[in-house]
Amino acid sequence: MADSARTRPGPPRDDAPLKDLPAEVLDRLRPFLAEVTEEVVRAIRTEIAEYARPMDETYMHVVNRGVEQALEGFLARLSGSGVDWEDVRATYQRIGRGEADEGRSLDSFQAALRLGARVTWRKVSELAEVHRLPPHLLMAFGETMFLHLDEMAAATTSGYTEARLHAAGELQQRRSRLIDLLTADPSVSPEAIADLARTAQWPLPRDIAVAVTDHTVEADSVRPIVPPEFLARFDGEPGIVVVPDPEGPGRERAVAGALRGLRAALGPTVPLDAGARSLRWALDALGLARRGVLPGTGLVRCTDHLATLLLFRDEELVDALARQRLAPLDAVRPPQRERLAETLLCWLSCARNASDVAQRLAVHPQTVRYRLRQLEEVFGERLRDPTAQFEMQIALRRMRLRPSEE
Repeated sequence: MADSARTRPGPPRDDAPLKDLPAEVLDRLRPFLAEVTEEVVRAIRTEIAEYARPMDETYMHVVNRGVEQALEGFLARLSGSGVDWEDVRATYQRIGRGEADEGRSLDSFQAALRLGARVTWRKVSELAEVHRLPPHLLMAFGETMFLHLDEMAAATTSGYTEARLHAAGELQQRRSRLIDLLTADPSVSPEAIADLARTAQWPLPRDIAVAVTDHTVEADSVRPIVPPEFLARFDGEPGIVVVPDPEGPGRERAVAGALRGLRAALGPTVPLDAGARSLRWALDALGLARRGVLPGTGLVRCTDHLATLLLFRDEELVDALARQRLAPLDAVRPPQRERLAETLLCWLSCARNASDVAQRLAVHPQTVRYRLRQLEEVFGERLRDPTAQFEMQIALRRMRLRPSEE
């Protein structure tokens, strides 16, 4: 029945009246309308648990009205007098919306339709036997009834689908607004987040992490598929995903799987009221990935690149530090300048051990010692100043991360 409802979504067909049906059959059937209605409703309430609501008068009124209209429309179609289909459609669309609002599938309703058809057909068969209707009329009788049933199912499906789409749209709007609250700077009150999370059907976690990606639905019609417990928005630049309890089992793998093939960055795990910080770091990492400073494909995890994020947090400040501490290298010719800078950084990183420097740079120790003498000539006493050594290392690491921009 569900399949036929999907394949006949349009208005009812203009069926020819059953001209050979004796008028007295319909006349005999009409007085039983209330009785059949009551029997159908009773059977539905008895055999289908979802409809057993004796205390819900409003709901039972809708069920009764639906059965009445179905039977009245069926008799009108048999007599050829026509039926106010828009009224019937409105009733069954309303029933479909009600099923969606109740959070049920249409399985119970489809079962109720079939049950109602069986009860009605039994009564019709009894009258047909009394009036000794020929088989072809009985077959036409049955075909008309099941066509009517099919159209009621289509109307219900239409109302159900409309309500589900509307509910999904409202839920997504609430979840999008929740992303804004969770990443707001300054943070909003926990009560406001809890209230919106409740209406967005999102269980509040203790911690979150924010991921960002270049992907948007405008740029690509294929929306990434994220786990249902994640909050996601891909209708702007950048796309944003809020990951609840990111330290939980399989969480990071789920994020990487959802964003596979995209340039994306995952911010650090933060408390629920610090989402803005996770978002800020993720945006910084995504920007560095675009520039080639960090890996440009796959998921970049901020926690794997904290030092780099720190070095590029205030680039003008690090540039000023580089100008102050590395200015003596400007007097050296470019090819030699790069070699001396590389050696100086390695020497500082290796606790000023020339043998380790030679091994790391894959050069002869004598070459390292020669370069260190050159560095001594260039920098003088500053090479023995711990503060100067620390600041030189910062500036040199920055140079190595973006050599093409220096």
